Amino acid sequence: MERKMVTSASFLLCTFLLHFNLLHEVTGNEMSEIILEGGIGDGTYNNCPPPPFTSPFENERIERAYHVIQEFKPRITSDPKRFLDTWNGPDVCNYRGFRCDIFPNTKDRAVSGINFNGAAFSGTNFNLSGLLDRLPDLVFFHANSNNFTGTIPKEIIQYKYFYELDMSNNKFCGEFPKEILGAKQLTFIDLRFNKLYGSIPPELFMLDVDVIFINNNCFNQKLPDNFGFTPASYITLANNQFIGPIPKSIGQASETLSEVLLLNNHFSGCLPYEIGFLKNAKVFDASLNELTGPIPQSFACLEKMQFLNLTGNRLYGPVPELVCKLPNLYALSLSNNYFTEVGPECRNLITKKVLDVSMNCIPGFPNQKSKDECATFCSTPKYCPSEISLTIVPCKNYYLSSPNTSDYQPKAAAPSPVTYNALKQPRLS
Repeated sequence: MERKMVTSASFLLCTFLLHFNLLHEVTGNEMSEIILEGGIGDGTYNNCPPPPFTSPFENERIERAYHVIQEFKPRITSDPKRFLDTWNGPDVCNYRGFRCDIFPNTKDRAVSGINFNGAAFSGTNFNLSGLLDRLPDLVFFHANSNNFTGTIPKEIIQYKYFYELDMSNNKFCGEFPKEILGAKQLTFIDLRFNKLYGSIPPELFMLDVDVIFINNNCFNQKLPDNFGFTPASYITLANNQFIGPIPKSIGQASETLSEVLLLNNHFSGCLPYEIGFLKNAKVFDASLNELTGPIPQSFACLEKMQFLNLTGNRLYGPVPELVCKLPNLYALSLSNNYFTEVGPECRNLITKKVLDVSMNCIPGFPNQKSKDECATFCSTPKYCPSEISLTIVPCKNYYLSSPNTSDYQPKAAAPSPVTYNALKQPRLS
């Protein structure tokens, strides 16, 4: 019995020593290999790193725009043109309403423009914060005919290449958005058909812009004295409530101004003779105001004028023959004033249906005001400051090269002025 116990003890001791030696051998020779290869096995495991992360966006600019758009998207609660159907996935350049171009001095594409024209978007607290202020690569923003409210984010003044802003036919209200005055690259400003009121800051007419469309708002103050300093070619101030005289500085725009619409306001006083300096102007419309006095003789220098409209004022005196000799007239509208005389040149234009003098005080002509109304107006004291200036013709050879109106042959089709198209309000679907 004692021998069996010794034998059992010896077996257990031998087993323990054998197990210890094996464990020591693995620990000493193979443990590092086990750790590196992920365990004991047949060597099929390796130490390769995981594959690198691949972004679905082509660059950081596009990724930033994606997040901005996706955060803005839920704020649009009405999308009748189904723009939002395309606003999915990482390729924002294929989203409807967004445009991408190569960003200057890089090889990267970026969201360079937004065109929401006619989208008829609406939403709750529907302003441009969170969109326009977070896309610094923008070159243009077009959003006419929507339901945006609020103000214009001031961040756009920091956008290096931003040059076009169209926010017409929305629901912006308040005073003129001075935030845009710091955007020095702007060439196109369109704020028409909103509910803006108050005065126009003089800084607007110091911007190096081509287009200023602010018609159909509620602006109700005088124009700044520097109005004519603008280099703009196309200006529409129509259908507001502007008051006071047309600034004499308008003559400073002689090289650049092509079309200007001042109609349907409350402009008063006499027409400044400086208007005659607008040698490149093709459209001048100051109809439906409270202007008075004679037509300055300087208007004979408007040699490129095609559409001249002074209808619905309190102008008087003879219609200048020199104005009727302007060589490029398609329409000279002088109806509903108090003119008293037309000469042979003007009569020829009436025959050609270029000149309209209906509802004036011209003896012997049809469709004129009543004698009593004309007499009452004639008896009212009238005065224009610097009346001598109204007789000045500042250009030379103002009619020597002009055709005789008896030979006047207008072109087959009248051109379509840019500014008159701006008076048409797009429909919100």
